[in-house]
Amino acid sequence: MDTGLPGMHRPFPSEETTENDDDVYRSLEELADEHDLGEDIYDCVPCEDEGDDIYEDIIKVEVQQPMKMGMTEDDKRSCCLLEIQETEAKYCRTLEDIEKNYMGPLRLVLSPADMAAIFINLEDLIKVHHSFLRAIDVSMMAGGGTLAKVFLEFKERLLIYGEYCSRMEHAQSTLNQLLASREDFRQKVEECTLKVQDGKFKLQDLLVVPMQRVLKYHLLLKELLSHSTDRPERQQLKEALEAMQDLAMYINEVKRDKETLKKISEFQSSIENLQVKLEEFGRPKIDGELKVRSIVNHTKQDRYLFLFDKVVIVCKRKGYSYELKEVIELLFHKMTDDPMHNKDIKKWSYGFYLIHLQGKQGFQFFCKTEDMKRKWMEQFEMAMSNIKPDKANANHHSFQMYTFDKTTNCKACKMFLRGTFYQGYLCTRCGVGAHKECLEVMPPCKISSLADVDASGAGPGPKMVAVQNYHGNPAPPGKPVLTFQMGDVIELLRGDPESQWWEGRLVQTRKSGYFPSSSVKPCPVDGRPPISRPPSREIDYTAYPWFAGNMERQQTDNLLKSHASGTYLIRERPAEAERFAISIKFNDEVKHIKVVEKDNWIHITEAKKFESLLELVEYYQCHSLKESFKQLDTTLKFPYKSRERAASRASSRSPVFTPRVIGTAVARYNFAARDMRELSLREGDVVKIYSRIGGDQGWWKGEANGRIGWFPSTYVEEEGVQ
Repeated sequence: MDTGLPGMHRPFPSEETTENDDDVYRSLEELADEHDLGEDIYDCVPCEDEGDDIYEDIIKVEVQQPMKMGMTEDDKRSCCLLEIQETEAKYCRTLEDIEKNYMGPLRLVLSPADMAAIFINLEDLIKVHHSFLRAIDVSMMAGGGTLAKVFLEFKERLLIYGEYCSRMEHAQSTLNQLLASREDFRQKVEECTLKVQDGKFKLQDLLVVPMQRVLKYHLLLKELLSHSTDRPERQQLKEALEAMQDLAMYINEVKRDKETLKKISEFQSSIENLQVKLEEFGRPKIDGELKVRSIVNHTKQDRYLFLFDKVVIVCKRKGYSYELKEVIELLFHKMTDDPMHNKDIKKWSYGFYLIHLQGKQGFQFFCKTEDMKRKWMEQFEMAMSNIKPDKANANHHSFQMYTFDKTTNCKACKMFLRGTFYQGYLCTRCGVGAHKECLEVMPPCKISSLADVDASGAGPGPKMVAVQNYHGNPAPPGKPVLTFQMGDVIELLRGDPESQWWEGRLVQTRKSGYFPSSSVKPCPVDGRPPISRPPSREIDYTAYPWFAGNMERQQTDNLLKSHASGTYLIRERPAEAERFAISIKFNDEVKHIKVVEKDNWIHITEAKKFESLLELVEYYQCHSLKESFKQLDTTLKFPYKSRERAASRASSRSPVFTPRVIGTAVARYNFAARDMRELSLREGDVVKIYSRIGGDQGWWKGEANGRIGWFPSTYVEEEGVQ
């Protein structure tokens, strides 16, 4: 869908997915790898086909080497070490050539602003690499056993490549513009070019070399590691390899964020009456035309929506610009499906709701097609998972999505929080940073209210019973939230009768946090909450894509076994004591879970009760079933009717290209997607690899758990590769 803005590049994925969606993951490859930044970057014999590879031509070294077939592992290791040392020396000389033969003379004809635009922070790179080369030389004189330590020590100093690489596109554009518009400058550049390797390379080519070089380091170390099997420094080499992979990913994310911010700025200028900076709302997810109806006034209107991590911006289109109508904060809303309209054959009848958590004004959105609705709902789910991740309060932390001013390492995995804005999550209590996927494995918060209470020796106070559901809204200011269901029993840890907020511990789960004092009342002496809920209403679930009606267990097994892991349905069991059951495909098996209805509550485990089947399903769509069944680590991902409709649509189309599997890998760490193009992983997941293009920047493309997307190559270990 066109933005309607002349010359504007879209920062949002369009509703008609194209191959261009992958561009941000290949951004460095498009520049650095135009000259073949291959995976097999190192060979102990001279490359047979160097071709026009500018990097190889500039940095190549001539080393007398024995035939590869006759080399021992020590010979190959020595070859790798020598390659690292000599190519680094050649690279340093190339940087010096640029400084001496280009930067010096061109200062006479260029303004400081143009010099900075073209050469960026090259002088800083030169200083770092002089020190880096000296440290490599010292290590080599001692046999190279400490080379890994050198890379680890210089990781932080090499971060300046983030700025260089992110500004490279602008540097090339400025250079080409000046060459075309100023004859004196063009002649000066030609004079300079003749002084560098007899004019063999243009300045445009030389400026790309630093970007190519920094993306080579982890590949060089990977080759060295493969020939250091029995070396005492092998573990440190692994750490150095991970450090350089982390650096490559950091550099790519900085560049990616710079491009995103540029596009956000373009949208900023196109929306009238917008008083805040769009970048404060996080990364863009999707934009497009929808019909919007306020639940209050019931008027359906044509609107143009921009969805970010934190908000959805509702606009009215005015030619080439947009008039701001509404900014909806996602933190205070939840999304629910509207399956009833899906049966309407009219266009713009595929709807979903955005409902305020405190019962204030809500919105209903209508999409043109069912596929468009699915894409919008997926993007809303992704945005909400970014600002309200499931594990934000794990181990007594209080994490919020945050922009770090300085480069910060994740407290759990020690790797960089990558990018330039909203790089990760900050605990508002203890101040540590974390990746989204690392929230659940963070060490306990050092400023935990629970720890404070225990340390003081104060025992638990009286037991209270919840008189209403509390899901965290309104939230206690600057304190961790304790969520609960009506009827739950809570031990009071701290509570001033005059205070709006009390601190307590949930008896069933031992979780602690703050909650509104008005949401509880004293528990009866025997500790059992009174049962006073009205009978649950009979609800017709037939319109929901997960409801299968009356279905036998064997029939369910046959139906789900051909579906992806995470596909589920809810079926009726009229002949059984428990009326409903959840059936879900998990890995290669179909699992069945009885849904218990007792005392007007509904649950699959006593620890978590709900008022309706719909509320239970919505909860486990976002929370893993392992909370109740340790071996069942999955959410309710794919309603079976949605999967069948998708399969039906796919079978009715002409045959499509099926990606070729080029390898398999096992996830070493959890990875939480921030974008619908990314692929979330859990430790132990088996991943089919479809593409390693972009691998030099840390991203591969593959499939796991029935989904296809991009994931960090450093988070997996390829099977069959040492």
